[in-house]
Amino acid sequence: MKRLLSIINAISLVATSTTSLVACNTPNEYTPEELTKLKEENKINTANQEIKDNLEWIAPQEKPFNKVDNKWYYVVWRGNKNKKWYLSKFNNDIDLNSISLKRKLDHYREHDLFVYPKGLVINRYDFTYEPSKWWELNSNYFKFVYRWNLDIKEPDLIIDDKGNVKVKGK
Repeated sequence: MKRLLSIINAISLVATSTTSLVACNTPNEYTPEELTKLKEENKINTANQEIKDNLEWIAPQEKPFNKVDNKWYYVVWRGNKNKKWYLSKFNNDIDLNSISLKRKLDHYREHDLFVYPKGLVINRYDFTYEPSKWWELNSNYFKFVYRWNLDIKEPDLIIDDKGNVKVKGK
């Protein structure tokens, strides 16, 4: 009987530990007020009002890649070795739930950028081979994700050496 109770206790301890471990890795959820404030703070600095009004900063909790919306997305991210910032632009026009569940956006020697229904992932090849996930807390590899909310021609954006988004030619 003691042995049986010991096994049951061990199973319940493992189940409890696993549940709390999964709960630790949840993304930061902003309140609607915090989200509105962050969207305003993360607008790019440009004199072009159309771009200012329609280029929207996106938080992971919004889950923008769960469904096709045919909008253009801009991702500011970096690799591991050189710490250089990259800007990737893609149209969210493929239903990832109906195909392989991932889409490669960019490839560099040290890393690849993928989009999944859950969000963005960088596979780093720096001897750890650990992916960096956009929806994880304290990701040092993603700086911004923006969505262009109009159906007309999307803006031509660039980034500076600090990873700040700017309109090309301005």
